[in-house]
Amino acid sequence: MTQLHFVAIGGTMRAYSSTERALRKALAIAEERGARTTLLAGADIDFPSYASENPDRPDAAKRYVDILRSADAVIIGSPGYHGAISGFVKNALDYVEDMSRDERCYFDGLPVGCVATAAGWQAAVATLQQLRVITHALRGWPTPLGIAINTIGGEGDPIENAPIPGQLAMMVDQLFSFCRRPAL
Repeated sequence: MTQLHFVAIGGTMRAYSSTERALRKALAIAEERGARTTLLAGADIDFPSYASENPDRPDAAKRYVDILRSADAVIIGSPGYHGAISGFVKNALDYVEDMSRDERCYFDGLPVGCVATAAGWQAAVATLQQLRVITHALRGWPTPLGIAINTIGGEGDPIENAPIPGQLAMMVDQLFSFCRRPAL
């Protein structure tokens, strides 16, 4: 069996944001389990607003889409801004439209893990729900476990505090499980 490629998309323009740290943690777990990983965050997904009618794409956007085409599993992470997915992450996901005419359209048949971070449970859960809906719209299969992370309250780094590392590991295991299932 070839090495699986897990691709994580998300974060903010702030390096090592809570969302980026959660994605990095999930990818580290995937690497420990034998996957090849790619993180697409910050400047990697800082593209002009998506315009389907304009076929000209920046080189970074072409690279991003090419990396997604090689993915066996995807993890999408977004901060919750005012109870919703960030425009930054949504714009990156809009570029997946460039895969609409591919043999594997969008994320068709791919397992997708969803991670939402926010300064409060309401925004984290609402953002997670939106990530799952977008995953369905892109024909992906969201893992049964999605991760909502409240970044306020408690002590220390919320990404490293229980139960988050265990939840991220469970989500990554679900991605592996789906990848290893025989096609119907």
